[in-house]
Amino acid sequence: MNIKKGFIIEYQNENEFKKLERSVRKYNMIAYKKLMFEYYPELREGKILGELVSISKQDNTKSYELKLPTDDLFSKVHGDLRLHYTVYENVKVILITNITPKEILDEGHKSELTTYKGVMISKKNAEKDMFKVNLLNIIQN
Repeated sequence: MNIKKGFIIEYQNENEFKKLERSVRKYNMIAYKKLMFEYYPELREGKILGELVSISKQDNTKSYELKLPTDDLFSKVHGDLRLHYTVYENVKVILITNITPKEILDEGHKSELTTYKGVMISKKNAEKDMFKVNLLNIIQN
């Protein structure tokens, strides 16, 4: 009997995380597919992805951020789409802590967001987001 010794994925707050994950699925299918069908399976196998952001010798953990594929304009307006997780190597557990930018994803889960020139626009900061998109378009042209 050969039992594969991989990592177990757990969540710091599963309900909140699943809301953010559904928002990623709704507004960025490429990032969602990569997350579900490439990144999660690799993490379960023990392949650590992304960049190391902190080490806790006291807790014997390492925290990572994994940049998810997203549109360049989205990244410039809202920031990079990133998965945050902590690895507990001694117990073979990966604790998923967050997806950022949390604010726009959380807002996207609560209500339907509109897009402006292909970028999600926050209802709270609609004018600011549209200004950023217009400014970035002017700079690119």
